[in-house]
Amino acid sequence: MSANHTGADPAAGPTPPNAGAAGEAPATGAPDGLANTRRGWTLRLGLLVLLVAGLAAFVALGGPRLLSFDTLGRHHAAIAAWVSAHQGMAVVAFVLTYVLAVTFSVPGAVWLSIAGGYLFGTVLGSALVVLAATLGATAVFLAARTILGDGWRRRAFSGTGRRLAERLRDSAFTGLLVLRLVPVFPFWLVNLVPAFLDVSVRVYVLATLLGIIPGAVVFAGVGAGLDRVLAAGDQPDLGVVYDPQVLGPLLGLAVLALLPTLWRRWKGPEA
Repeated sequence: MSANHTGADPAAGPTPPNAGAAGEAPATGAPDGLANTRRGWTLRLGLLVLLVAGLAAFVALGGPRLLSFDTLGRHHAAIAAWVSAHQGMAVVAFVLTYVLAVTFSVPGAVWLSIAGGYLFGTVLGSALVVLAATLGATAVFLAARTILGDGWRRRAFSGTGRRLAERLRDSAFTGLLVLRLVPVFPFWLVNLVPAFLDVSVRVYVLATLLGIIPGAVVFAGVGAGLDRVLAAGDQPDLGVVYDPQVLGPLLGLAVLALLPTLWRRWKGPEA
């Protein structure tokens, strides 16, 4: 498929293969639409149940108490030893968790990216984050093309999504690469909209993989810096930000946070 789609209305999407001549509705359109709507609601309900059950289990098992620098400091040696002894299992568990989080648009990808650096270091951690985020985004892309119905299509092209589609229509690869590098639009929306345009899977995967590398390296660097601080027996406080191994990734975070604002100023009010 061509990445430069110019003629069709993005909200309408590709012509269904069973559509007849202009003005003729396919005979199975209504039942298919109803089935897609029911499938979408079932998917959302299932996701909601999973999220509520997971949150309840997290609270019941004392999760909020465990997520603290003090707890990480006390158990840092044990965590590092386990990851070192079971690195293959740790890598698989981390990648699967990240893929599921991206696929179901669960908030927290930033913290998972930092966790990747904390557990595996900057190089391996950022590589795993890039792999997992690309797999998750591709799963959303393929699901949108094959499972999600007209309701999701309308949602994707309403408001912000329509502006995003206009950018991608001119040059799919360049537009998607820039949107990954400069997070002006929500990550889930950038995953979804290209599926309803004439964007090939190859272009989507390549632009996504390349575009998320800088952010992955920065967030994994923050996690690796935290690991070094805890390994030295120190407790994270304001003083550790002056450590070059921590300060560098933090400056990278600041640059990433400023990119959307700089992009909008450069592109003007229409951005």
